[in-house]
Amino acid sequence: MAERTAMWRQGAAATAVLGLTLTACGGAKVGEESAAGSGSSGKCGTFNVAVNPWVGYEADAAVVGYVAEHKLGCKVVKKDLKAEIGWQGFDTGEVDAILENWGHDNLRKKYITEQKTAVDLGPTGNKGIIGWYLPPWIVKKYPDITDWKNLNKYASHFKTSESGDKGQLLDGDASYQTNDAALVKNLKLNFKVVYAGSETALIQSFRDAEKHKKWMIGYFYEPQWFLSEVPLKKVSLPKHTAGCDAEPAKVACDYQAFDLDKIVSSSFAKSGSPAYDLVKKFHWTNDDQNTVAKYIALDKMTPEAAGEKWVKANPDKVAAWLG
Repeated sequence: MAERTAMWRQGAAATAVLGLTLTACGGAKVGEESAAGSGSSGKCGTFNVAVNPWVGYEADAAVVGYVAEHKLGCKVVKKDLKAEIGWQGFDTGEVDAILENWGHDNLRKKYITEQKTAVDLGPTGNKGIIGWYLPPWIVKKYPDITDWKNLNKYASHFKTSESGDKGQLLDGDASYQTNDAALVKNLKLNFKVVYAGSETALIQSFRDAEKHKKWMIGYFYEPQWFLSEVPLKKVSLPKHTAGCDAEPAKVACDYQAFDLDKIVSSSFAKSGSPAYDLVKKFHWTNDDQNTVAKYIALDKMTPEAAGEKWVKANPDKVAAWLG
C-alpha cells in the first residue's frame, strides 16, 4: 500500500529526477540492467517493470515477471520506483509497464492525453479501496467511533509524542496518494497526519495496536493480505461523489473506489514484444493478489519463489494470459 487517489494516493508529488528514485521492493534502480532471473532474452528481449512500494504491487510483479521470464523468455528487469517516477520512465524507455495504477488522473492527463507517451491497458481485476481504519478492539468497545462525526470525541486517546496535543492519524509511505491532511483540516478534526514511513511499519503498528489494545487510527487499503490477519474496521467518511476530490486542498469526502489498471509506454505497445500481450491479458482477483502478497510478506518467500508457487497452482489462469 500502501504511492498504496493513493495504494488511491494523491500524495507527495515526486519532483526528483528519474535517477534519484527511492527504493522499496528489492529490484534494479532506473538505469541498471540487472535481470530478475536467468532466462534468455529470446524474442521478448528486455522487459522493464516498475515496482511501486507496497507488497500487493510486488505480488503483481512477481507473477507477471515469472511468466514473462519462464514462459516467454524475457529478460525481466524490476525497478523500484515511486508511482510518478515510474510514469516519467515511459518517455525515456526505461520503464515498459506499471502493473498496478491507482487512479492518478493528473498523470493520465499528462502522459496519456497530452504527451502520448503512455497507454492504458485496462483493468487488472483488482478492486482498490482506501480509507481510515481502526483496530477491531476499539470498534468493539466504542462502536460509534466508525462515524467520522464522532472522532473528535475520542481524539485525545490517539495523542502521541509526534502528534502533540492532537490525535495521531498514521499514514504509510509519504509517496502514497493521500488526501488525509486536507480531510483532517476540512472536516475540522483534531488530528495530525504522521507518516509511518512504509507499508511494513504501518502494518506493524496496526498489529501492535490490536495485540496490546493501543489506540490507533490510520490510512489503509484493500487489496491487502494483512486484513485476513487483523480485520481492521473502516471509518465512514462523508460519501464520495463525482468531483468532490477535484481540488486537493478542498477535499472533504471519502476516497473513491478504484478499478486498478495497467499502464504501459507507447513505444512498448508498438514493440511487438510478447510481454505486451501478457500485460494486456493479465487479470486476477484481490484474493489472488493477497495470496501472493502473503507468501512474500508473511511467509518470507522471495518474490520469484512466490510467483512460481502461484503460477504452478493456477495453470488455467496463466494459460488465459498467454492466449
